[in-house]
Amino acid sequence: MSDVTLLEVRDLHVVYGTGEAAVPAVRGVDLRLPAGRKLGLAGESGCGKSTLALALLRLLPRTARLSGQILLDGEDVLTMRWGRLRAVRWAGASIVFQGAMHSLNAVQRIGEQIAEPLLVHRRASAAGARARAGELLEQVGLPASRAAAYPHELSGGQRQRVMIAMALACGPRLIIADEPTTALDVMIQAQILRLIEQLVSEQDIGLLMISHDLAVLADTCDRLAVMYAGRVVEEGPAQQVYGAARHPYGRALAAAFPRIGDAGSRRAPRGLPGDPPDPSSLPSGCAFRPRCPDAVEACAAAEPVLAAAEPVLAEAAMEHRAACVHVVPAPASVRSPS
Repeated sequence: MSDVTLLEVRDLHVVYGTGEAAVPAVRGVDLRLPAGRKLGLAGESGCGKSTLALALLRLLPRTARLSGQILLDGEDVLTMRWGRLRAVRWAGASIVFQGAMHSLNAVQRIGEQIAEPLLVHRRASAAGARARAGELLEQVGLPASRAAAYPHELSGGQRQRVMIAMALACGPRLIIADEPTTALDVMIQAQILRLIEQLVSEQDIGLLMISHDLAVLADTCDRLAVMYAGRVVEEGPAQQVYGAARHPYGRALAAAFPRIGDAGSRRAPRGLPGDPPDPSSLPSGCAFRPRCPDAVEACAAAEPVLAAAEPVLAEAAMEHRAACVHVVPAPASVRSPS
C-alpha cells in the first residue's frame, strides 16, 4: 500500500434537470482514496451513493450536470475528451454493478462477456481473450469451464463472481463496487467480501465500495464516508465511524444492524423513523434535522460543514470529520493535515 492519491473528488455536484425542475443528487462531495486502500460509502437508498459512483466515470445520463473535479491519477475525468475517457474505462477504473442478472447479457455466454473488454481495450486476439477469461474465472473461484455457461445457468453468487472477473479483466487501478452483495444470502456475501478483499490486497487495487450496511463496510474497508441527502456528513477510520460515530445519522446506521457478540442488538436492532428528504425540496439547515433525535434550534440556521472532531475512542486516529453542530472540534494542534 502507498499514500499516493489514486482518486480525489473535489467539491463534486451532480444535478438532474434544469431550471425549476433541477434536482441536486450530489452536493459538494470531497473524497480521497490512496492507491491500494479501501474506502466505504454508506447511506440509505436515495442519498446519492450510486449517482456518485456513476459520476466517477461519467456514466450518468445526459440530463445530469456535473461540476467540480474527479481526479483519477491526477487527471480530471470531467474534462477528458471522449477517446481518453473510453480508454480509462475498464483499463483505468471499472465498476461492479449491483444486480448482476440485470448487468449481464442474458443471451451471451459468460466467457464472451469477460473477453469483450480485453478485445476492445487490450486488443487481444480472440484466442488470447478466451484463455484470459478462463484464468479470470479461476481467479474468482469458478472453474474455467463455466465460460460456456449463460447467466441464467449460474447462481447469484456465481454471477457476482463473474462481474468481479469482468471488472478485473483489463487490470484497472480502481474498482468501484456498487452494492456487490445485494440479494445474496449471508454465507455467499461473506465469500464475495473476502474475495474482494483478497484481490484488492494482492493486486494493490484501490477500492470504493458502496453499501447501506455500515457493518459490512467497517469489516471490509480502511475508511468510511457516510452520505445523507447528497452530502458526506461523516468520514473517518472505518472502525471509529462504525463504533463511535459522531453524526446522529452515522450512529443510526450503525444501530440498524445487529452486532456479533451483542445479544441485545440481535433482539432489537433500532430502526430510524421517517424517510430521506426529497432532494428537490430539502429542509433548511441540516438536511437530517427532521429525523434527528438530537436536533436543536441551531440545526435549522445553516447546513453544518465537515469538521475535524475530537475522538471518542482513546486509540482513534485524528482523521475523523463530521458535519453536526454537536460535534466538539478537535484541537488544531492534533488535526490531520488536509
